[in-house]
Amino acid sequence: MSAPQTALPGWIDYGLIPLTNLLLAFLVAGCLVLLIGENPIEAVQLMLEGSLGFGEGIGFTLFYATSFILTGLAVAVAFHGGLFNIGGEGQAYVAGLGVTLVALSFDTTLHWSLVMLLAMVAAALFGGLWALVPAWLQAKRGSHVVITTIMFNFIASSLMVYLLVNVLSPEGSMAPESRTFEVDGRIPKLDGFMQWFGVDIGSAPLNASFFVALIACVAVYLLIWKTRLGYEIRAFGANPTAAAYAGINPVRITLIAMMLSGALAGLMALNPVMGDQARLNVEFVGGAGFVGIAVALMGRAHPVGIVLASILFGMLYQGGAELAFEKPNITRDLVIAIQGLVILFVGALEHLTRPWVARAYARVAGGE
Repeated sequence: MSAPQTALPGWIDYGLIPLTNLLLAFLVAGCLVLLIGENPIEAVQLMLEGSLGFGEGIGFTLFYATSFILTGLAVAVAFHGGLFNIGGEGQAYVAGLGVTLVALSFDTTLHWSLVMLLAMVAAALFGGLWALVPAWLQAKRGSHVVITTIMFNFIASSLMVYLLVNVLSPEGSMAPESRTFEVDGRIPKLDGFMQWFGVDIGSAPLNASFFVALIACVAVYLLIWKTRLGYEIRAFGANPTAAAYAGINPVRITLIAMMLSGALAGLMALNPVMGDQARLNVEFVGGAGFVGIAVALMGRAHPVGIVLASILFGMLYQGGAELAFEKPNITRDLVIAIQGLVILFVGALEHLTRPWVARAYARVAGGE
């Protein structure tokens, strides 16, 4: 018989164990770098310098982190409700349509701040509604939300390609994209703000949606841990049978948790659509919905952990691009493999080191 799982302090459960798994991931990645004849220590230095060593690198790192924070929060809210929403990619994709419709409608008549507020509402609404159908199918028909959200990712992709080619593309244009937004249809860059801290982000597309992501972190924390609804979501996620016995409506909680999750994923569309490209184009999400799953796992579905994990993955994206540029032998495919190892060890194998750490803690605490 296995021994009961040792209760660990938060700094171990949320800090030491993920850090240990992360170090193991980089150790294995270092072995891969050695196999192709490169120095892993030098590779790590290049990744750090490329992501945090100069202003533009910091800007790109935070730009990527913005998207990952929002998709990570989306997955986390569903997690707390006992749901595995892997449809963030599709929800963000469809939300881009809502953002674009607002920008195209008001970029010549309203101030950018009002356009941004309307776009936030549209993004959350489109993303939430796209998550509503899988939620209803699970709550009322027993269709597993993992399967339906996967299907809805493909449906969203096909729908958006059709709209971009046949509806939103400007007349005479062969590119599957909308027209470029006017100035008031764009979210301001944070180059001036970062200058206050002595950081010149150059051409990095870091924009004000970064603050939207941080505000969303605070809102999710208050919702999940400080409200009655949040308690109901956590209770239902921990034990649906006991929650139903206590009077919590499972259908209501499933619908609410999934719609909130979809709304958060939808807000991600603000960052690339209005903050970077100033238009809607094909595959602007770029896999951020799937990275959000790893971010939520690594961050233990807590907003603080999600922010830290998002910055880490932002560093991997930006630093990996710099590494592939500086070291031609380290291809982009190998960089993706390194990112996959981080996801594997920190996400899928998150309990790999837990038994060892628990035994060591028990010895130190006099538990044996």
